[in-house]
Amino acid sequence: MSAPVKEVLVVGFGAIGSIYSHILKRSGLARVTAVARSNYDSVRGHGMNIQSKKYGNIPAWRPDRLVKSVTEAADGQYSYVVLTTKAIPEIAKTPFVLDALLSSPYTDKHTQPTYVLLQNGLGVERDLYDCIKNLGQGNPKIISTVVWIATNLAGKNQVSHNHFDRVTLGMYRHGNHLTTVNTSEESSILRDFGDMLEEGGTELTIVPEIQRHKFAKTFWNIAFSSFSTLTNSPLTAMFRPAPPPPGSTHEGHVQSYTPYVAPITEQFVREETLPVLQSILEEMVALGHAMGWPDEEGGLPSSLASGTISRTAALHSNPEANQFPSMLLDYRSASPIEVEVIFGQVVRMARERNVPVPRIETLYALLTVIQNQILGGFKTPIKS
Repeated sequence: MSAPVKEVLVVGFGAIGSIYSHILKRSGLARVTAVARSNYDSVRGHGMNIQSKKYGNIPAWRPDRLVKSVTEAADGQYSYVVLTTKAIPEIAKTPFVLDALLSSPYTDKHTQPTYVLLQNGLGVERDLYDCIKNLGQGNPKIISTVVWIATNLAGKNQVSHNHFDRVTLGMYRHGNHLTTVNTSEESSILRDFGDMLEEGGTELTIVPEIQRHKFAKTFWNIAFSSFSTLTNSPLTAMFRPAPPPPGSTHEGHVQSYTPYVAPITEQFVREETLPVLQSILEEMVALGHAMGWPDEEGGLPSSLASGTISRTAALHSNPEANQFPSMLLDYRSASPIEVEVIFGQVVRMARERNVPVPRIETLYALLTVIQNQILGGFKTPIKS
């Protein structure tokens, strides 16, 4: 007998929300209601045009139901509520975004669903946990995630997606980031939601210690999202070698690609920029060890610093590489960036544990100015 179809609400219908709505629906295990805000009229009229190297080109794709607000969606019981919006607490904390599900009359009629946060950052679960706890409806059920995906909105109803999407799932445990075994209830919740994702085609990992995985993913954002945004440059500007001279060939064809590391000061990039990246990530390693994760493969190995750089260098030295950090895209469009949940949270965690992170503090200070100017309305979209 086939598994029953679950009611799933996806809040946010940007690039990630669109792709994961599609994945959940194509699983055949979920009936998907999606909340589209700024692009509601466009998607309602024309559908979402998905251009994916993995799932194919799908014109005018639609979820089972499209609504323009969480309030409109708060008319029935959901098994899962998936939040895909960026975590920008300076503008709106998660309980505010989901208020219609966390207050009367919804809470008078319906039990709380399991919430799934497809968001970058550390500590993004805390406000939601506290809010649900105060409802007195039992222990909050929140799935934390690490998402690796190359996808961008190319228009209000057009999303491009590369060839991969990977998700790591784990239960959020308030005040506990070191437990290494899931309870039977936690395993059941994670397996149930994970089955939808796997049947829909995504690559899935279920772990008991999700906060360690989220912290490790933050390495990349701390180093590379910051440098890319502060220099207004894609990562190829740090890693891609210069093309061969005009007329010569490489791998059978003439290469022409920008940006790349210009030979005129390539030595300075190699000797000054890359070692600073290493030092920034070594600060992250020191903080992780102070938080209790051991220096080993099953914990937080010191090699993660150099490994993060080498893997990123391999990807962005490729002539075909065209991925941009989402923070850079937000900066260029004068949209708010994820400062507090990444940089601010790391700095606060370090200060609580008396771990010096002067380089990360500098990145936080600089990005705070950029965020201030964006939120103040003083930034306008810029061309790449």
